[in-house]
Amino acid sequence: MFHILVVEDNADLRELLCSALGESGYRAVGAENGEQALAVLADTVIDLIVADIMMPKMDGFELTKSLREADILCPLLVVTAREDYDALQRAFTLGADDYMVKPVNVNELLVRVKALLRRAKISAEKKIVVGSTVLDYEGMTVKTGGREMVLPLKEFNLLFKLLSYPGKIFTRRQLMDEIWGMDSETDDRTINTHVNRLRDKFENNPDFSIVTIRGLGYKAVKRDET
Repeated sequence: MFHILVVEDNADLRELLCSALGESGYRAVGAENGEQALAVLADTVIDLIVADIMMPKMDGFELTKSLREADILCPLLVVTAREDYDALQRAFTLGADDYMVKPVNVNELLVRVKALLRRAKISAEKKIVVGSTVLDYEGMTVKTGGREMVLPLKEFNLLFKLLSYPGKIFTRRQLMDEIWGMDSETDDRTINTHVNRLRDKFENNPDFSIVTIRGLGYKAVKRDET
């Protein structure tokens, strides 16, 4: 399930967008401004951000700038009441991926979210292609080297998350919250066990490897980048 952060100071609109995203199969979380959004991002893996521009404390421009400077590269859809070229140019210059003007057409927003996820290679069809390796979320299968294997649910979700962002470091806590749920009593040993199983199964895979970042967590690395 993809996590989407809605950053909007208008509580009614924030609730509406989170509800619509939830009904479309996404897990949506809200934030009132840029500062609160950064706090959420510190503890939660987010796949896409929908952000207003005019907000107190930290507006959408400042948020976009902070995200890109921190190399947080998940897709960012800016929503604003300002329909002018300068705002549009500034948003894209700072690193926004798409732009909508209020009042928001929810159906259009959902279409744009789906397109952004696809462009980010976290396709709405939930398939990831890394070299000759293909992960199919619907079938929980991995095709590689002319063969297809079905992985247990937790192993597949863990691999899918890591390969969604090659090179990105995920802390053990982030992975535990994402894969097992925030209320789970899962500990580091469970994460380590699942990673080791994946390594055993894909040790000869020509496309990727899973790297341990000592004291932090794990990341997937494309073989041609190691």
